[in-house]
Amino acid sequence: MSMRDSPVPPQFEPGSFRDPETKIFRHNDAIFRCLTSRALNDWTRLASTKFFERLTREGKLVRTQKVTDRTALPELDEKWTAVLEHEVVPFISYPYEWPFRMLKDAALLQLDLTLAAIHEGMTLKDATPFNVQWVGSRPTFIDIGSFTAYNAGEPWAGYRQFCNQFLYPLFLQAYKNVAYHPWLRGSLEGIEATQLNALMSIRDYMRPGVLAHVYFQAKAQSRYEAADRDIKKDLRTAGFGADLIKNNLQRLSRIIERLEWAPLRSTWSEYTQEHNYKDADLQRKSDFVRRVLARRRWSLIWDIGCNTGTYSRLSSEHAEYVLALDADQLALDRLYSELKQEGNQRVLPLFVDMADPTPGLGWKGLERRQLGDRGTPDLILALALIHHLVIGRNIPLNELIEWLAQFGADLVIEFVGHGDPMVKQLLRNRTGQNIEYSAEALEAALTRYFGSVTQETLESGTRTLYYAQARSYGG
Repeated sequence: MSMRDSPVPPQFEPGSFRDPETKIFRHNDAIFRCLTSRALNDWTRLASTKFFERLTREGKLVRTQKVTDRTALPELDEKWTAVLEHEVVPFISYPYEWPFRMLKDAALLQLDLTLAAIHEGMTLKDATPFNVQWVGSRPTFIDIGSFTAYNAGEPWAGYRQFCNQFLYPLFLQAYKNVAYHPWLRGSLEGIEATQLNALMSIRDYMRPGVLAHVYFQAKAQSRYEAADRDIKKDLRTAGFGADLIKNNLQRLSRIIERLEWAPLRSTWSEYTQEHNYKDADLQRKSDFVRRVLARRRWSLIWDIGCNTGTYSRLSSEHAEYVLALDADQLALDRLYSELKQEGNQRVLPLFVDMADPTPGLGWKGLERRQLGDRGTPDLILALALIHHLVIGRNIPLNELIEWLAQFGADLVIEFVGHGDPMVKQLLRNRTGQNIEYSAEALEAALTRYFGSVTQETLESGTRTLYYAQARSYGG
């Protein structure tokens, strides 16, 4: 295809509009980055460094190459001097969807990259977790346009952003046992030093990193923001240089490496040991899911309410990629640690509440996209979940099934009957309320919104599994 065959300019990704030197666009299922002449100089320098080759080989930097023949691409403005092609990341996720250890590992990657760059005369323009993505349990830095030449005497430009979006959220959860996810979802800029400082006690100032990176930073920011001074000039005059940046990066790495968040249990973290299944029921359930999975090779599977990830792992044997979605952060944190130890690159654990799934955020609500806009599943698993949504969260059953059907995916869903102990407990909390929750209502909704439906009731009689094919498959 020539440029004459494709006169329409590319549609740039909303998340890349803030950098005037580079822009991202998709074309024929590939990812490309446009560069101005200044950005091309930075790329040329980056591509010649030792750390770029090494970290790309290790999977810590996204694989990138310069496009030599642009005739197959859409027509580009003359200001775009060059184009890079990036390896495609399986699924884009955001830091407010990551359990604690994922954000921690992403922070350590950011520090490692910045330190490696400084050693070879480069630095990064920013330090946001949105520049880190995941291939299963492996963090990968994707914003190649963030690398630039380091000018002697300049401070680390990304320090404040690193604190706001990496360090302070980790401190909040490790030191105060307060989840950072609502804060990061509520403010894409992260947590300010003054905000976190207001939450810290005298005892907290004794914890590693708090006095230097929270208390003193809050005071310094308040002082400098009210003053009409050139902070960069002040730092150069004071002899600020690369060695100080390296020391700061190394200290931050040591602080973050020691951070832990390890509550003993949560509502569902012990589900594998404490579930209400009989052995025969559990075996029949696994066999049912396996038969569905074996029907074909799936592109993307969503395991919603994945808990400890048993069926996510099983799904990964039959799929290119699996999203393990749950609202229990401790269960996900443990799952991530296990996947990391296994080197699993097909399962991505994400902290998502299906009664309040990730919305579109940022400029025009498009800068950070809602969950369903980032990758459409062709199979959804909803096992031992719907009673929590319908009874526990008051989501109408019919609307839930209609929402699941809109993705055009096949569905494996489990109905847990009124005789189950968990359902009894949920219903005790809803005394006097008329909740439409029955196998008949579920079957009617599946018939209404899906194609063919097959079912199997487990031996105990309290649980039934359904496989509903999308209309595009089942007719």
